[in-house]
Amino acid sequence: MTHDESPTARALLLLELIQSSPGITAERLAGRLGVSERAARRYVGILREAGIPIESERGRYGGYRIGRGLRLPPLMFTQAEALGLVMAVLDGHHDNAADPAGPVGGALGKILRVLPEAVAGPAAAVRSLSARHPEPGARTPSPETTADLVQACAGRRRLRLGYRIRPGDERIMEVDPWAVVVRRGRWYLLCWSHTRNARRVLRVDKVAGVKALDVPAVPPPDLDPAEMLEDHLSAGWRHQVEVVVDAPVEAVAEWVPRSLGRREPIDATTTRLVGSTDEPDWYVRQLTAIRAPFRIVGSRELREAAEALGRRLLQAGS
Repeated sequence: MTHDESPTARALLLLELIQSSPGITAERLAGRLGVSERAARRYVGILREAGIPIESERGRYGGYRIGRGLRLPPLMFTQAEALGLVMAVLDGHHDNAADPAGPVGGALGKILRVLPEAVAGPAAAVRSLSARHPEPGARTPSPETTADLVQACAGRRRLRLGYRIRPGDERIMEVDPWAVVVRRGRWYLLCWSHTRNARRVLRVDKVAGVKALDVPAVPPPDLDPAEMLEDHLSAGWRHQVEVVVDAPVEAVAEWVPRSLGRREPIDATTTRLVGSTDEPDWYVRQLTAIRAPFRIVGSRELREAAEALGRRLLQAGS
């Protein structure tokens, strides 16, 4: 320590010493700074006047430590880094990532509170999503692409983007972005496609070359992103599904996810499940979660798949 260092430099060094060694005494601070104990206490006073909560305890085991409420400087994360951190937590399948009372949610909250607003806003928006039970083959999109899409949704700006329909087949689309939703490890963009003049649900990992346009994009006032995604996943497939379940709709909702179809109460004790699928064998396996008698009314292919599954189960138990 040289004697020509300013009081401000010494005060900042003292703050670093207290942060790194909670409970450090005035004697040790003075020795590290190369000043008297009285001067060390004076620097503590300078920090307190600046609003830094430095607490002190007297006695043999007393010393200085940083109190609660210290406002940390902004963390130097880029927007993509902040989103990447949140996406990594979600892809790690921490169910309480969005719960501020949980350990993961609490840690994320501490980080988001000290980020600059321009970075924290999009990261907080993605944090509100949840990812559970990832689908096989689910791919995490790039944080940069996700950041662009989330910002466009928040800023309500139209986008021109490339979309990979399949390897080697990329389409250029103009869309009004409404929301980014993550479901079971897959990331989706809900939007209105001006190219197709229809609502669309796009896989974010297939999006490339995002460009924001100077055109406003207003989502529907009644938009429910999660509901829209589930509706999309349960409709529009090749084989129509109709299943009648001898149970009230509340019970069926516990056994059957919304993505399998629309649950309609027939009466107080009976429910109709209406949907569609391209994979009857897979769909029938999902129906085995129903804990009540049910009948497959629609789709010959679905009935055949159920019969085949029944025969295999009977053979397995014989």
